[in-house]
Amino acid sequence: MNAVTRGKWLAVLCLLPFAVFFIAFQIAPLVWVATNSLNTPNGWGLGNFERVFASKFYLQAIKHSLQIAFWSSVFGIVIAILGSYSLRQVDSKLRDFVMAFSNMTSNFAGVPLAFAFIILLGFNGALTILLKQIGLIEDFNLYSKTGLIVLYTYFQIPLGVLLLYPAFDALREDWRESAALLGAGTWDFWRHIGLPVLTPALLGTFVILLANALGAYATVYYLTTGNFNVLPIRIAAMVSGDISLDPNMASALAMILVGLMAVITVAHQLLLKRSYHVAR
Repeated sequence: MNAVTRGKWLAVLCLLPFAVFFIAFQIAPLVWVATNSLNTPNGWGLGNFERVFASKFYLQAIKHSLQIAFWSSVFGIVIAILGSYSLRQVDSKLRDFVMAFSNMTSNFAGVPLAFAFIILLGFNGALTILLKQIGLIEDFNLYSKTGLIVLYTYFQIPLGVLLLYPAFDALREDWRESAALLGAGTWDFWRHIGLPVLTPALLGTFVILLANALGAYATVYYLTTGNFNVLPIRIAAMVSGDISLDPNMASALAMILVGLMAVITVAHQLLLKRSYHVAR
């Protein structure tokens, strides 16, 4: 056995634990959920999915999840783009501090985040009262869809900054200088050079933010005590609820969530290929 063959077998052996872990904790649960989603009281079939799409309650959960995920991802990535670009222009010490802070706040979720927002933006929150007194807002409901979009946007921003900041390394300063020498303005540079170069990173980050928001559970649960109708709340209620215990229906909702992410991922790949063709 030559050195090349031994190297390949060594690589396979090193990959084996990861493959076992991936199958045991990714593929097997997905297969189990997919199988149970087809299990109905009347036998195997699509009855659970028919119930979902025939129910206004479940359709509202899907709608709310998509709306909150989409808008929080849009606001989050816009702010993250501005923040990541601005970090390139500031002092290194401030940049390191902001990146460390983003890394910390990207993990600030669940009960602490819900509690913090209740104190700040609840009905009697400090910021809510202050903004009312100076006349900027008349009423704000943190526990509504708008309030949840604000909350989700908060934890989307640090993740977006961490993902997008390295992407700006691809923009070289001499490109801007060369474009300026050829008579290109700022808008021309970003339209023809900057955005095409950053498009793969922007699309990838947007998809990750969507997935992050669609699957968020702990924060919205503790903020609304499970009373706001989104897919993760409905799935959890059917798995752990005492009255509405229906794991097969929960599996169907989970597969719909997987399907939504699959559609988003496929759309991302198509847009990515198109951006490559446009860049060329």
